[in-house]
Amino acid sequence: MVVKSVNITRIINLLIVISAILAIYFGLYDHRKLFMLFKPLTTILVIALLFFTPKKSNVPLGRMVTISLVFCLLGDVLLLFEDYFLMGLVAFLTAHILLAVSFIQYRGFYKNWITFLVLFGMAGALFFWLQPWLGDLMLPVSIYMLIITFMAWQGVGLYLREMNNVHAWIAMAVLFFMFSDTLLAIAKFKTPFYFSGPLILATYWMSILFIANATRRIVLESKE
Repeated sequence: MVVKSVNITRIINLLIVISAILAIYFGLYDHRKLFMLFKPLTTILVIALLFFTPKKSNVPLGRMVTISLVFCLLGDVLLLFEDYFLMGLVAFLTAHILLAVSFIQYRGFYKNWITFLVLFGMAGALFFWLQPWLGDLMLPVSIYMLIITFMAWQGVGLYLREMNNVHAWIAMAVLFFMFSDTLLAIAKFKTPFYFSGPLILATYWMSILFIANATRRIVLESKE
């Protein structure tokens, strides 16, 4: 059973990497229809990592993270269309709330105020820098930044509380998520920059891939 699980994980991870590379390639060279296929497909494959986790070893963390990734998928689809940007923002906002809740349910609320000041300080600096260009989206963007930073705070806290490989994956994942959204905010509200699309997608998929693999490992090690 363990060998079979490892093989499934490796195959799905390989498919995720291939799908992500194809999505980035088609997006870079403006193959719109193929990009619209492989972008959500990549996230679906990430969700599959948890979907194929043996049911008997399921824990609340696995269920909550899976639901959060479904909202990421919804956000991926909505952000394919410029008119649905705000709805996509709400979908990802929901995903971040669910991730934060899942981290707190898993190991409790994390209260290291140095980490709080570092993460929220960076988020605040970015917000005030972008503020002149946010327009009508100032309120939803500010709420979004608060929530994703809180989620990152709790995710990093898992590693600082218990330093192991799985928690390191989660810490890297939430920081990649913040970095990806920072690049997206700069590209959308300030100015597009060279290679912004591939960088945003690559860091985003690295984030949810780390989260899914870490969660799968935790779930498998929590067999009843």
